[in-house]
Amino acid sequence: MALSRREFGKGLLGTLAAGARPAAAQAGEVDLLLVLFNDGSGSIDAEEYRLQREGTAAALEHPQILQAIARMPTRAIAIAYGEWGTPGEPKLILPWARIAGPDDAAEFADRLVAAPRQFQSYNAIGDALALATDLIRDAPFRSARAKIDVAGDGPDMRSLVPAPAARDRAIAAGITINALAIAAEGSGAAMGPARLKQHYEDNVIGGPGAFVATARDRTDFAYAIFNKMMKEIS
Repeated sequence: MALSRREFGKGLLGTLAAGARPAAAQAGEVDLLLVLFNDGSGSIDAEEYRLQREGTAAALEHPQILQAIARMPTRAIAIAYGEWGTPGEPKLILPWARIAGPDDAAEFADRLVAAPRQFQSYNAIGDALALATDLIRDAPFRSARAKIDVAGDGPDMRSLVPAPAARDRAIAAGITINALAIAAEGSGAAMGPARLKQHYEDNVIGGPGAFVATARDRTDFAYAIFNKMMKEIS
């Protein structure tokens, strides 16, 4: 039986350790600006779409993620969430929010799961990277670190700004781009796992420590999101 979002969030370490709750920090300062951009294209079926949303929400609420944030100097990060697909029309689903503890994480997670799907077509990853770079440039928070996190089950296609050009612009702005290659059986992916991962390595990711994670089946998906987010925050 699949874990609920709340069960997944509590499953590995239990409740957040006493004394680890973030202290107040200056509202404009965070330790990481993180833009999450997931695949909203037609190749993502309803179940995969639900897994993307709920897996992201559960990861953000997980005790290990919250503990990692609590160990940072400002004890806070800022997150924005979007979905990509249609050329020139990536959608910002949730604008910037400061995450400084369980209540912030739960509020963001609840809004993410409740937000309606914005249907997309094709795979315009480059346009998502361009928008994410602009979001970081205009963020209402200050941070020395900025990352873009892209998840998808297909290659960049028909972007108005091709993914390599958008990637290079982000890197020039000091942003690291990571990716999650969704290569689950029956996902509608146009490439096999190895080719999709290679495509993201060659055309999408970049910057210090950039990496591509993979999700090879539906069971693995939520844990792949969690592991990737943990690595990015830590």
